[in-house]
Amino acid sequence: MDVRALPVGYTEWAAPAALRGDVACLWAQVNDSSAERAGLVLPDGCTDLVWEQGRGAYVAGPDTGPVATTMAAGTIVLGVRFRPSAGGPALGIPLSELRDQRVGLADVRPGGARRLSAALDPEVSASRLLDVTAALIADGTPDPAVTWAARLLRDPAARAEDVAAEVGLSLRQLRRRCQAAIGYGPKTLQRVLRFRRFVSRVDARPDVLDLAAIAAEAGYADQAHLTRECGKLAGLTPAALAWQRVA
Repeated sequence: MDVRALPVGYTEWAAPAALRGDVACLWAQVNDSSAERAGLVLPDGCTDLVWEQGRGAYVAGPDTGPVATTMAAGTIVLGVRFRPSAGGPALGIPLSELRDQRVGLADVRPGGARRLSAALDPEVSASRLLDVTAALIADGTPDPAVTWAARLLRDPAARAEDVAAEVGLSLRQLRRRCQAAIGYGPKTLQRVLRFRRFVSRVDARPDVLDLAAIAAEAGYADQAHLTRECGKLAGLTPAALAWQRVA
């Protein structure tokens, strides 16, 4: 993809086939030269490897709440989003250490950071970002039980105890291994994945904002449950969040 041809704003696209087992998507955020841009990053259960023009490479750890961002005018940011359970093995550290953090790649994988300096041309950076990601994945040791558990926890009705039993672990073992590979325990992951279903539903049909129906579709007990969780994970009411995402 021609990075310089990307439109202003946020764009996602599929990773190369060889990386798709571990990478949810590639993404870019492009700001024009007129002014700073404020944004809000929401929890998604994932960890991102990010290169930012003028800043270099860093890791955005798994979030448990909203993160306000400010992007300088004329800046390009490129990212690789690891799937839940893939980030810890790729980076080689327990992701719980990076929870709610933004940490320079030099502090985690210095060799990769040296290849992704702040002064790179965005086109060069985009290519190197894929190369570094492929190397990290090749060096990692995936946890199949956690990968399986993460898929099962997409079901909002799943119980962590039952998921642990199905993947052959005790609940304590599953919690510990999720902390290492994902950054937090199975119940938190399930909450975040349910919230992302709500966000995806709003993004898909912003013109139809029936919060009671959306709450049920996403797996919430009722609209009040959605409102509480949205406040914790986004810092906004569901209606305010929906309005922000279409504004």
